[in-house]
Amino acid sequence: MKWDASYDVVVVGSGASGLTAGLTAKLQGMKSLVIEKTDRFGGASALSGGALWIPNNHVIKAAGVPDTKEQARLYLDSTIGDRVPAALKEAYITRGPEMLKFLYNKTNHMRFQYAKGYSDYYPEKPGGFPQGRSIEPLLFDLKRMGTLVNTMRRSTMSTKGFTMNSSEFHKVNMIKRTTIGKTTALKLGLRMVRSKVTGSQPVALGESLVARLRMSLAEANGELWVSTAFKDFIVENNRVIGLLVEREGQEMHIEAKYGVVLSSGGFSHNQEYREKYLPTPTSALWTSSPEGQTGDIIEPGVRIGAQLDLMDRVWGAPSVIDPDGRPFFLVADRGVPNMMVVDNAGKRYLNEAAPYHEFVDNMNGHHQQTKEAVPSWILIDGTGKSRYIFTGLFPGQSFPQSWFDNGIVKSAQSIEELAQQMNVPTGNLVATVERFNTFARNGRDEDFGRGDSAYDNYYGDPTLKNPNLAEMKTAPFFALRLYPGDIGTKGGLVIDEHARVVKADGTPIEGLYASGNCSASIMGETYPGPGATLGPGMTFSYIATTHMASAKKETETVLAEV
Repeated sequence: MKWDASYDVVVVGSGASGLTAGLTAKLQGMKSLVIEKTDRFGGASALSGGALWIPNNHVIKAAGVPDTKEQARLYLDSTIGDRVPAALKEAYITRGPEMLKFLYNKTNHMRFQYAKGYSDYYPEKPGGFPQGRSIEPLLFDLKRMGTLVNTMRRSTMSTKGFTMNSSEFHKVNMIKRTTIGKTTALKLGLRMVRSKVTGSQPVALGESLVARLRMSLAEANGELWVSTAFKDFIVENNRVIGLLVEREGQEMHIEAKYGVVLSSGGFSHNQEYREKYLPTPTSALWTSSPEGQTGDIIEPGVRIGAQLDLMDRVWGAPSVIDPDGRPFFLVADRGVPNMMVVDNAGKRYLNEAAPYHEFVDNMNGHHQQTKEAVPSWILIDGTGKSRYIFTGLFPGQSFPQSWFDNGIVKSAQSIEELAQQMNVPTGNLVATVERFNTFARNGRDEDFGRGDSAYDNYYGDPTLKNPNLAEMKTAPFFALRLYPGDIGTKGGLVIDEHARVVKADGTPIEGLYASGNCSASIMGETYPGPGATLGPGMTFSYIATTHMASAKKETETVLAEV
């Protein structure tokens, strides 16, 4: 084979998983290259909340969180169960904290803080923590990146000029209800003024995580090519030895001496794959993932023997679609009071405040039974609209006129009139609202337990008896269609505890590793906590490069002896 370029490690995908793979390979003495199909690096990670869910790590331990490896194992067993092998779960809880400490010690930028209070998604299960285990990156000034920022994927989420991490958003969401909400809003305002005066460009969440990784990779002299698409594997003697790629219209053969790490996204934008694998109805128009996620590695992977799993699952993201056809992922919006979700029969069918992946699973399941849930409707009354941030709008801020003109929002002065606009049975919706209001007055959702979990309460109103319940009785009433969106698919190539891609018989494909959403999630069919996508992706990228570094050392030792 005549190579156009040669590296020890070649990484496909430039989100947090891919950047971590390229970075940790370089920090362990290997020449690495990260390739990105689109013209922007960062992938879905840049658009994400940037949180990492990695139990028992040094950041949360320094903050006094009483986590242990045993507690983490108990929690994963109680949430994931035996859906994934015990060896994978053990590798995660052992190597995840190791990965974070490695990046802390070896770089100047990988710095995080504890997202205090951001509960595990199932805190009541054995090993669960109501106070949470998640960490998030510190704010980062993009001015420090120089020209590197020119090819970074940027978040499209509107924050009205404010820069805030998840902990601050949680507080400012209650700006009309709590003192800490008001003081946090003042803090954010001062931050915005300071950035304008100093010319700084602070970012938070996923943008901060990606920027920190990219800066670290640059300082380690790791390479990253954008506009470089994976085409196929180059295999010799049953081992992956390189990749065929297309860079700016030209095919190239790139050698990967010690291995390839597949850290690309899933297949959210591949409508054919969606219809083949996912619950229907399904649409690529509902995904919040970047446009490059079309599952390019799936068929080539299968051709060389890779096993697939979890192909029918997504990282669910209940979403409304704006007039421009863009999904808006509802996270906190489903935890506020004065709000409910109903199907097209005008009936509630789930806990609105449930973790978002579970919400979408329930939505799809209910639709399979009734054909009434996709899309559903999310309703909020005038009190809720005036008190809480909803669909990215501040308390009391009107929906844009275009949302009414395009039928995105229905508005009425009574529940009966709203039912007519929604085209749902009036009697059903009236009865549903009356029953909900009874629960709200009593402080207990007897149908679906909304507000029973510490996770539900996180985005609720702490001034209420039940932070997630209040009567829907104040006009105007609003309704918006709600879709089973996603932030990525979670099925793909199966890996072992060394992050090696495996065949159906469990044997590894030599030279091929995977992490991120192109691999079958080690979280199985669930989602234990905020950051349980990025945490495993970064961890198994580190596991992969550490495994390759060990092989490189063994080879060098043998050659030295010869």
